Amino acid sequence: MTSLPVAAVVPELLTALDASPQVLLTAPTGAGKSTWLPLRLLEHRGITGRIILLEPRRLAARNVAQRLAELLNEKPGETVGYRMRAQSCVGPQTRLEVVTEGVLTRMIQRDPELTGVGLVILDEFHERSLQADLALALLLDVQQGLRDDLKLLIMSATLDNGRLQQMLPDAPTIVSEGRAFPVERRYQPLAAHLRFDEAVAIATAELLRHEGGSLLLFLPGVGEILRVQEQLATRVGSDVVLCPLYGALTLSEQRQAIVPAPQGKRKVVLATNIAETSLTIEGIRLVVDCAQERVARYDVRTGLTRLITQRISQASMTQRAGRAGRLEPGICVHLLAKEQAERAAAQGEAEILQSDLSGLLMELLQWGCTEPEQLNWLDTPPAINLLAAKRLLQMLGALEGDRLSARGQKMAALGNDPRLAAMLVGAKNNTEAATAAKLAAILEEPPRGGSTDLTVAFSRNQPAWQQRSQQLLKRLNVSNGQPDSTLLPSLLARAFTDRIARRRGQEGRYQLANGMGAMLDADDASGRHEWLIAPLLLQGSAAPDARILLALPLDIEALMQACPELLQQSDTIEWDETQGTLKALRRSRIGQLTVKVQPLAKPSEEELHQAMLNGIRDKGLSVLNWTSEAEQFRLRLQCAANWLPEYDWPAVDEVSLLASLETWLLPHMSGVHSLRALKALNVGQALRGLLDWSMLQRLDSELPAHYTVPTGSRIAIRYHEDNPPVLAVRMQEMFGEAKTPTIAQGRVPLVLELLSPAQRPLQVTSDLSAFWQGSYREVQKEMKGRYPKHVWPDDPANTAPTRRTKKYS
Repeated sequence: MTSLPVAAVVPELLTALDASPQVLLTAPTGAGKSTWLPLRLLEHRGITGRIILLEPRRLAARNVAQRLAELLNEKPGETVGYRMRAQSCVGPQTRLEVVTEGVLTRMIQRDPELTGVGLVILDEFHERSLQADLALALLLDVQQGLRDDLKLLIMSATLDNGRLQQMLPDAPTIVSEGRAFPVERRYQPLAAHLRFDEAVAIATAELLRHEGGSLLLFLPGVGEILRVQEQLATRVGSDVVLCPLYGALTLSEQRQAIVPAPQGKRKVVLATNIAETSLTIEGIRLVVDCAQERVARYDVRTGLTRLITQRISQASMTQRAGRAGRLEPGICVHLLAKEQAERAAAQGEAEILQSDLSGLLMELLQWGCTEPEQLNWLDTPPAINLLAAKRLLQMLGALEGDRLSARGQKMAALGNDPRLAAMLVGAKNNTEAATAAKLAAILEEPPRGGSTDLTVAFSRNQPAWQQRSQQLLKRLNVSNGQPDSTLLPSLLARAFTDRIARRRGQEGRYQLANGMGAMLDADDASGRHEWLIAPLLLQGSAAPDARILLALPLDIEALMQACPELLQQSDTIEWDETQGTLKALRRSRIGQLTVKVQPLAKPSEEELHQAMLNGIRDKGLSVLNWTSEAEQFRLRLQCAANWLPEYDWPAVDEVSLLASLETWLLPHMSGVHSLRALKALNVGQALRGLLDWSMLQRLDSELPAHYTVPTGSRIAIRYHEDNPPVLAVRMQEMFGEAKTPTIAQGRVPLVLELLSPAQRPLQVTSDLSAFWQGSYREVQKEMKGRYPKHVWPDDPANTAPTRRTKKYS
């Protein structure tokens, strides 16, 4: 084993660990950093106490522990053991523990000094999982405040440790160059005219025809794995065994993919990025990389996680290629053009920047850290995600101010997802605890495929669920109790209140209590229920509605009786425009879902008027009876504010009028008890109440509603919001007027719309003098021919005006 690349740097690494509290190690895939190096560290006298090795994934953790134990000719549980959720294999002689991320966090929270631990190793740190970032922040805090003798080794498969070096400037960086065997990297874009699954299968089968050995095929997700597996089955010989590998498989199913192929056969392992980590998959010398991955993105707006498919980073491509060189020289085919690979991001984005942070926030508060900035982070948790996390913890009753409540402390001690922890600590007796524990186990490891009805899954007795359930009951100090499916609605509703759903419109479509949409397949039997609660949802990359993965049918009346605290009641008076009345109603809601509506007794006039004002604000001023006179009065006031700004005119834009309804409209609503009466209200008269007597006189004087023309006729002025005021008048009535009339202390000329005897516009002008002296001649000539009996003088500016239409002597 000393031929492993990492063996060359062991002396340098041990010297660094003796001298420094933190050390960075970069070693590419296949160097032996996970499956060999920890045993050399175990032998080093400079490290006293146990070694904790963090592996991000469960399969990798057990596989690494198994491999390390084999090198000692032992079984796991002796010198080398492992701990993961619902499963542990350690003994009194265990000195090296391989643990998964959640387990390490629990160990630190329960024993902040990590008593008896001399070294913590964070493996695969380049993956930048949320829990690894949290573990690093907590461990650095432990070193600073509690254990200056604790050693920390951060191992990464990529050479991009620049940011870690900036964060830990005194930490030595050890680099192990090269891998065990060379890998030839090829680039081959997929055929554009073929479906993805077909094109990948063809490329894979082609490589198998020309090269020997087993093959590892990287695909973005389970759907692609199953479809490509189906395509490959018809393209490879009987000597090739097809083995899927993804996180949702049981550990035993995953293990089948990593053991050697049967004698005389080779295998194709179809895997997600789970296979990028510290898994040694026997016999692999060929890798086909589709260069895509499916990643989770938390949507702060919806509170849901969205899955998107994206191109992997250059670092991940290097990782995947390295899988071909672990056991012998290999070949990696990247299914994209080399130019595309070179344009890919250098590194993937840290999970902490794109995740639901409710669990992380609860861990921080349990640690006594009310401000994330109190810890050292490689990437600071986003403030907006933390705010959403805080809202969820408040909904679950986990907070008192900025700290954990007594309930929150119990939740944090369990180490579960906050929703599941709330459900567990909310159990009032052993039966509820047993039900909650089994339910939590199912939601942590949900069934794949089959029915979306949670009661179907709950009726099954899967060993993994039973084992996890017993572990949770032990944490709750509950020794007996039988699960009861009738308790499911109330337990779920308290933890997933925002995911109570009511059917809307077509079958299979639901609205959630948080206002978002959700859907089931049209033929899903759960879709016949009006009410559901959907604890497991997945937001697709394109569909506006989330997909319901697991749901429980609800009897909403029974739920309201069992959990009355979920209901919010509000008494409202609402518009009924069809009947022209107002209705007093009591609405019972869960979030944005109306559960029940009850009529109330006849409201008082004050309540009615307030409801009317609220309705006007909701619907806008257009619900009022805006006569031409009322609208013109409003426009006069608005123009006055623009043209005579030295005076204190009231604001009459819609926003201002809606804000001041109590001032100008309410005093005129006495006796108004119906919408019909409201719509009959004289809005113009109400608006006049905005002005005192002197301002009203000034408005009527400077911006009059009418203008008296030379004949003595009072003609209405048309005011406009953005254009000058208009006076439409027959031309004969303006004879004798030499200049354009003005208003607003002479500042604003009227636009004259001079009409024919038939009341049709002949000329529009704001310069009457120029018109008389100029284009009037053309109008005169045309009008004499059309209306010969009317007056069309040669000198209109000095001719007496007339209302008459015919000539007179």
